[in-house]
Amino acid sequence: MAPGNSVSGPSRQLVFSGCRELYRPSAMDATEFRNFGKAAVDYIADYLENLRDRPVLPSVEPGYLQELIPKVAPQEPEKWQDVLADMERVIMPGVTHWHSPHFHAYYPTANSYPGIVGEMLSAGIGCIGFSWITSPACTELEVAMMDWLGKLIQLPQEFLNCSDGPGGGVIQGSASESTLVGLLAAKQRTVRRVQVLHPEWDEATIKGKLVAYSSDQSNSSIEKAGLLGSMPMRLLPTDDKCRLRGTTLEQAIKSDQEKGLIPCYVVATLGTTGTCAFDCLEELGPICNKEDVWLHVDAAYAGSAFICPEFRHLMAGVNYADSYTFNPHKWMLVNFDCSAMWLKDSQYLVDAFSVDRIYLKHRHQDRAPDYRHWQIPLGRRFRSIKLWMVLRLYGVEGLQQHIRRQVGLAKEFETLLRGDSRFEIVTETSMGLVCFRLKGPDTLTKKLHDRLMARKNIYIIAATFKDKHILRFAVCSRMTESRDIQFAWEEIRGQAEQILLGNDADDDILVHNCKTYSRLKYNMIRNDCPSNGLKINGTANGQA
Repeated sequence: MAPGNSVSGPSRQLVFSGCRELYRPSAMDATEFRNFGKAAVDYIADYLENLRDRPVLPSVEPGYLQELIPKVAPQEPEKWQDVLADMERVIMPGVTHWHSPHFHAYYPTANSYPGIVGEMLSAGIGCIGFSWITSPACTELEVAMMDWLGKLIQLPQEFLNCSDGPGGGVIQGSASESTLVGLLAAKQRTVRRVQVLHPEWDEATIKGKLVAYSSDQSNSSIEKAGLLGSMPMRLLPTDDKCRLRGTTLEQAIKSDQEKGLIPCYVVATLGTTGTCAFDCLEELGPICNKEDVWLHVDAAYAGSAFICPEFRHLMAGVNYADSYTFNPHKWMLVNFDCSAMWLKDSQYLVDAFSVDRIYLKHRHQDRAPDYRHWQIPLGRRFRSIKLWMVLRLYGVEGLQQHIRRQVGLAKEFETLLRGDSRFEIVTETSMGLVCFRLKGPDTLTKKLHDRLMARKNIYIIAATFKDKHILRFAVCSRMTESRDIQFAWEEIRGQAEQILLGNDADDDILVHNCKTYSRLKYNMIRNDCPSNGLKINGTANGQA
């Protein structure tokens, strides 16, 4: 080989083929991938099965990770064993363990072994399924899975892909996306309708008059959808059970119409973020239909429960909806991200998002959905594989058992609270959520929350209800058992007892000690002290 036709060094190799220079980077081969993959699976399984042994909240300070990794990327390839070991040294100290049996904050984010395998298979295939031709299986499995899900919760037939009408389902990344997508479809429909009534108005004039509505208990993502969609979102007051009622919506619509505004979009929530309240769909629906206002139903958390017949009465009135969404990635054991959305007439969505280029066209466009027209981005992941895995490997009965067990665990926690007169339950226990507080001034409940957060044995979050400070206890992990409910109760009861005995001086000491422990642990990590050595199936670094 002539001088200059080779480059030395272990990390790369140049190969010549005629005039063309081909670059072959050193990479993991199939054998190494199998070994790395098996070790990673062992690590994940060990991590999940031993979550009870880890504090649910991390003990690090902002910026901890930058001290544990180099300032620049490595020039030469590293061993996968070293990289996997750094999961424990670098990553795990800063992880909040959402799947710990002691995690009771927010709402669940689902995790299951079938879901994880589905993610692996999707990553292995690695397609970008924005149209049918880019991966027919990606599109067609999604169509089928959305029909499976829709039938499972008994959605009206017109929402399904298998119906004769224009309805259909799609997997979005989150309920936030579903709400925004629904708003943009509603805007498209309303503009068309008003242009017929007022041909003298241009599109910008019409869009400037549009207004949307939701309750003051709705998720922050709904208000954000209004901001992103350039449509004012009215947050309407709710009743004493945190529900949006029909009379409230009717009055708001009438008031805005008198101001020359055009009601366009209503978001009803089934299972609000704060207290898991259910808006009155049977009251809201007829008003929306009468006023030709798009009704979107957000059942992000509670929607999974509707696979159980005993909970379906809570979705009564869904027949009035134009779009409906819930998140299997919250409570149905499908790993994030997987937000199921259905529309009665998908054409409004397609029209709102349709931007065609010749390189995106194919000859089967009229025979199958091109999901690029149903979402904000162009590219999309093969999300339906993990849903397919979960539905097949758990079966309907297994998923129903999971929901019922978690509802039962919430009732168990409620019973413990009711047995202690120092606590009050502030709203009716709903699904897997219990809202409570210490009786007396808000300062007591705030102190209780502060102590629980400082100790890091369980994780719950605070909220407000009727101007009172409350605590939310959600059953989140699929691994939560009765013993974990008892553990959480003893932690809460014990800290409440300290506060009510007047041991307030202990609060500052507790926080100080926890911060000191945090700094000590952080320094051990930074100095590469051996604390929790990485173990995979009982062996170091996956080596037998």
